[in-house]
Amino acid sequence: MRAEGPQGESARATEVTPSARNAPDAVPPGSVTPGTLATARHSAGAPDRWQQLRRLAGRPDLPNTHTSAAEIRSALHDRLLSPAPGSRLWGWIGALLVTAVAGVLRLVHLERPARLVFDETYYVKQAYSLLTLGYEGDWNEEPDENFAAGDFSDLNRTADYVVHPSVGKWMIAIGMRLLGPENPWGWRISAAVIGTLSVLLLARIARRLFSSNLLGCTAALLLAVDGAHISLSRVSILDIFLQFWILAGFAALLLDRESHRRRLAHLAADELATRGSYADPWGPKAGLRGWLLVAGVCLGLASGVKWSGIYALAVFGLVAVAWSITARREVSVRLWAGAGLIRDGARAFFVLVPTAAAVYVLTWLPWWLNPNSYNRQWASEVNAVADVPQRTWMPDWLNSWWEYHLKMWDFHNNLDSEHTYMSHPLGWLVQWRPTSFAWRDVEDGTSMDLCGASRCVGAISSVGNPVLWWGGALALLLVLWLAVRHRDWRAWAVLAGYGATYLPWFAYTDRTIFTFYTVALAPFVALTLTFAIATLWGRPSWPLRERRPGIWTAAGIVVLAVLVAAFYWPIWSNQWVPYWFWRLHMLLPSWV
Repeated sequence: MRAEGPQGESARATEVTPSARNAPDAVPPGSVTPGTLATARHSAGAPDRWQQLRRLAGRPDLPNTHTSAAEIRSALHDRLLSPAPGSRLWGWIGALLVTAVAGVLRLVHLERPARLVFDETYYVKQAYSLLTLGYEGDWNEEPDENFAAGDFSDLNRTADYVVHPSVGKWMIAIGMRLLGPENPWGWRISAAVIGTLSVLLLARIARRLFSSNLLGCTAALLLAVDGAHISLSRVSILDIFLQFWILAGFAALLLDRESHRRRLAHLAADELATRGSYADPWGPKAGLRGWLLVAGVCLGLASGVKWSGIYALAVFGLVAVAWSITARREVSVRLWAGAGLIRDGARAFFVLVPTAAAVYVLTWLPWWLNPNSYNRQWASEVNAVADVPQRTWMPDWLNSWWEYHLKMWDFHNNLDSEHTYMSHPLGWLVQWRPTSFAWRDVEDGTSMDLCGASRCVGAISSVGNPVLWWGGALALLLVLWLAVRHRDWRAWAVLAGYGATYLPWFAYTDRTIFTFYTVALAPFVALTLTFAIATLWGRPSWPLRERRPGIWTAAGIVVLAVLVAAFYWPIWSNQWVPYWFWRLHMLLPSWV
């Protein structure tokens, strides 16, 4: 078996696949069997066709061996691309069924609790202010009760200092515009819909990543029943929107990898069949990469929700360049490193990063257009009369915007106030300190009507599904091993998601941070556990679709996750339960 670099294609088996061992002549030259990862099959007495193509690519003096463009293209497709996932119809049917489950979990009783909880006190009111004033206005003291009752008179026209860009708040505002701001459905519908769509998106991502409809649905179902994801989809704060745009950017990155490699295979096959070698030592020019443009838009919007989206832009940009380099190597380009880094990599950079930057800047357009926005007049009213004016070479509109960003940067890097639920990133992978979003404890006579007990509790806790998070922590070790030992590109893709959404927080351990930030990481935890489940199906060198031995173990993991989700549902959806029953739910996260 030959394995390749971390940025390239997964390990390619040159051995005969399990289904072909008893029929060595069953595979005609140049054909591809469903599910195989092999690029050359050593049937009885047949030459290694891929080695022949490598000689053609590097030896222009080699006589033409009558290998057609179609045969070369077939070999390159096997080399560069993952096998087809199977039926498109079942791929959509399965994904939509799982998405329906996710929608029920996120929409049922969405109005509970009928008050602003946790950071909804900031983002929901700011969203309403954007709808009403066009900018985030200040509110009177203790306005939450009036707001929940539909009284918005506490909103002032004075601009409020906010520390996050406005994309997530505009997304909340869309729901309030559609369903009205006077009820919790209006506040939360955007978060619930985006959370549900994230499950559908993950199903399609995992389907392509693992070349399996079943594994795509498995990853989506694991995310659908995760408590952190459910809680953040039912509470209207920014992190679920950040998660969605990062995941959408990751999906576009995978589609770019596929489309770029398919185009490269076609161009290389035509050139090799016609000339017998590459005219350019850097290989053929693969042209524009539209899906990278889409990825840039998504990651620009992610950064417009929270600045942590910038880390995803940086990591995914490096991944795009790395995949470009290995694609050139796989088609036997002589100067593959330079070609991948400069010809493809530079183009990828100038498509992805400036697009994301432009989208981010455009998200501030409402701030620029409204003269009453916070800090909008700083350059003309404050900086102009300062003893030492700052950046006088900038236009006022740009200088004010830049000063606002400096203030936001200072806030995010110096937020160190103590909070009951602050946590260290080391514990996030096992949900060591979940965040309590809401709590109500009733002990009077009315509680008997609520839950049939003398003391009732209604609470929302963002504790993740232990099967997903604890199993995902163990599965991460396997994925690391597959990435390093087998150099599997899928493992490195999943690890890129981890690197983008988890590792940066270790640079901020001195500031106030919370476990619920892991909602952006949750899709990649689901992919990690799904990867482990796929490995349980058989030997790592076998194609995923030909593995069967561990299918009951895999099914058991998924069923257990669903049962645990049913157990935790009351504290993810603010149901009234007896106090002793709530304590029973807290046995696993007993530190709460």
